[in-house]
Amino acid sequence: MHTSPAKLLILIALSLVILVEGRTVLAFFGIEIPPLETALIGVVIIGTLLVWAFRPIRSGSSKME
Repeated sequence: MHTSPAKLLILIALSLVILVEGRTVLAFFGIEIPPLETALIGVVIIGTLLVWAFRPIRSGSSKME
């Protein structure tokens, strides 16, 4: 695992806050994003975070000749 479960939870919560507030800021400038698109972007971001977190860590050692 690349990070601790607590850090992963914080990253997910922070990404959700950025999504909601980002949608609000874009609406301020006249760019409307439907809630469904925001939810889909959130699913992609959370999925990417989960894949990154649970991906096996490569061993950094390589054979030196």
